[in-house]
Amino acid sequence: MKFAHTTFAPLVFAIAGFAAMAPAQAAKDAQVLAEAAKQKRALLETLKEYVSIESGSRDLEGLDKLANLIAGKLRALGGKVELIEPTGDAVYRMEDTPEKIGKVVRATFTGTGTKKIMLIAHMDTVYQRGMLEKQPFRVEGDKAWGLGIADDKQGVAVITHVVALLKALDFKDYGTLTVLVNADEEISSPGSRSLITKLGSEQDAVLSFEGASIKEDKLSLATAGIASVTLNVSGKASHAGSAPEAGVNALYELSHQILQMRDLSDPATGLKMNWTIAKAGTNRNVIPASASAGADVRVLKVSDYDRIEKQVQERVKKQLVPEAKVDMRFERRRPPLEANNASRAMAAHSQGIYKELDRPLGADAVAAGGGTDAAFAARQAKGAVVERYGLQGFGAHSADAEYVLIDSIEPRLYLAARLIMDISRGQVPGM
Repeated sequence: MKFAHTTFAPLVFAIAGFAAMAPAQAAKDAQVLAEAAKQKRALLETLKEYVSIESGSRDLEGLDKLANLIAGKLRALGGKVELIEPTGDAVYRMEDTPEKIGKVVRATFTGTGTKKIMLIAHMDTVYQRGMLEKQPFRVEGDKAWGLGIADDKQGVAVITHVVALLKALDFKDYGTLTVLVNADEEISSPGSRSLITKLGSEQDAVLSFEGASIKEDKLSLATAGIASVTLNVSGKASHAGSAPEAGVNALYELSHQILQMRDLSDPATGLKMNWTIAKAGTNRNVIPASASAGADVRVLKVSDYDRIEKQVQERVKKQLVPEAKVDMRFERRRPPLEANNASRAMAAHSQGIYKELDRPLGADAVAAGGGTDAAFAARQAKGAVVERYGLQGFGAHSADAEYVLIDSIEPRLYLAARLIMDISRGQVPGM
């Protein structure tokens, strides 16, 4: 679902303004394009390797295997590689955070210039061990299929071969080129968020490689922030037939709470709050002594977190069953990505690069419902942060319909490589 374009008109017009500053259309760089074509087959082979390792967010064995593979490839390309294990205070613990979290791969390439650029993607998936057997990597026509291929193993593969492309051209005009691949994005990045935020604040530009849609090939300057509300109600059990009055019905109180908080969404600002799960009781003939429910929250501005949390705190005080105990937990799982001028400038320049290939590329600040790690990179950033430099794809989080478009490989390699080169040389207006 998308929000009304009118809400974000100033941002869209701002992007158009930056685009108007750029030349109508530059000639394509034949050397970069030729190298992108050379990298295409190698990228597909790398993608097959990545997809063939199962790496669910809680599958530490698979994540370790994949992290080592990625680290080896980046080390072979000349990067200074670290495998960082999230521990201690570096972990932001939420109610579903596992005890141990997969390692982060960080590779640093040092150049001769001054600009700092970071490329980010994630290696973890939503799938359970054993599911890959029913949908292994395969190529059919213009589609490459496999679990996690669109979200986000294509992103890791594209980054790997953008670096390989730059190396093949002996391009080192950047100051530092940092690659960061985390293993916990699908569980709200509890172990990597602080590192992504810290490194993001040091960059002139961050390119995030979540995939683009097959329906609308565009970059994203905004993504939704994600939070959750959890209600736990404690009552008292009693026989539902012979002594219901002796009990305290936790289900009644939970139902009341859900109903009185059903109208907190605000379409005008893009704030959404929806109750999605609930459970109560143990037996039909027992007054339920406990009940719980969870709500999904989406925001487009950090300030909306404060507003919705305050509203929930006020509503929860109004109880139907005074004897029940109501405990509420509000978790800020992921901030929204909000556009700044540098991001708009980088997106507009990206559109100009795509024009060199006679391809249209959208770029706007119309946020859909999903959130990404780009928001952590942007949380304290002064430089540009733009999302969806990955391949066009479809079927993320599905069990049998996930694929990427092979024809988007060369254009995306060309786009990322040319953009890195232009940023490094100070050739992006507004940055």
